[in-house]
Amino acid sequence: MKKAIFTVEEYDGASNAGPKAKVDIDHYLSQEGFQVIHQRFQVHSKIQKFKDAFWMIPHLFDHTAKFDELIFQYPTYSSFLMRRLIPKFRSNTNKLYFVIHDVESLRIFSGNKDYWQGERLLLNSSDGLIVHNARMAKWLKDNGVTVPMVELGVFDYDNPQDLNKDMTYRKEVCYAGNLFKSSFLNKIELTNGKLQIFGSNPSDHYHHGVEYMGQFTPEELPKHLTQNFGLVWDGDVLDTCGGKYGDYMRYNNPHKISLYLSSGLPVMIWKQAAEASFIVENQLGIAVESLENLDQVLASVSEEQFITYKQNVLKIAEKLRSGYFIKQAVEKLENL
Repeated sequence: MKKAIFTVEEYDGASNAGPKAKVDIDHYLSQEGFQVIHQRFQVHSKIQKFKDAFWMIPHLFDHTAKFDELIFQYPTYSSFLMRRLIPKFRSNTNKLYFVIHDVESLRIFSGNKDYWQGERLLLNSSDGLIVHNARMAKWLKDNGVTVPMVELGVFDYDNPQDLNKDMTYRKEVCYAGNLFKSSFLNKIELTNGKLQIFGSNPSDHYHHGVEYMGQFTPEELPKHLTQNFGLVWDGDVLDTCGGKYGDYMRYNNPHKISLYLSSGLPVMIWKQAAEASFIVENQLGIAVESLENLDQVLASVSEEQFITYKQNVLKIAEKLRSGYFIKQAVEKLENL
């Protein structure tokens, strides 16, 4: 069979995890015989977008035989180009599948019915979707997506660093991300525990017990994750995950979960997040309603509980590092 995965290039060499999920899926599916096709679009230039839409895309597969199966890493962050790309895909493959990274109608365009009408048409133009989890699948079905769906469970993570196998519980937490949109960190104060944070755009000042550790590439960062838990939170308050990105956690799989687990860290996550059930049911960490009493939360975890979490995390880390979840999801979709 002739199989390919099509990825729009967003790789700018910056020290952030923006494109890593797509890079890793390229890597793991290439191991399964998929041809990796990269295409660069200049989405910030209107003139170049028109050139791409009306010249490059129509000639995209001129010298390529028809694919048996084509997987598109959805979305590319230009609806204008996607509306022209997907019909081109359809005419050049027998089966067209999407791996969903973001549903923009649940994120940037939450509540925008006109945008959802267009996005729903794009999703329904595929032969099947790999979605993040059961909650995302339910929302899509309830809102008119009719094609078959397979749940990923968690994103894989190609992690080149050694696993953190330390079983010593020291009441330490880390947080990695874009710190500009993580202003809740400015409100945390710890007496007995410790929170170490990594990423771009740090605040000028954090309270006692919170320490900024610097910014590293996605490949280098795991080497510095030696804490007990990796924190998954968003917004500007401690008693809930707020704002559009916080609300999006009710449906998506944050990629930092994969960073933490593949590094050997149990996860501390908002209880209302879609992935909270995955973490709790597999005993990979804890789900909490609030960070207002983070010291007490850390004190409530016994050494025995922590060792159980840690042992389970070390097992799943090996799966994440091998591409187990994307390979399994693609196989399920192919066998539907």
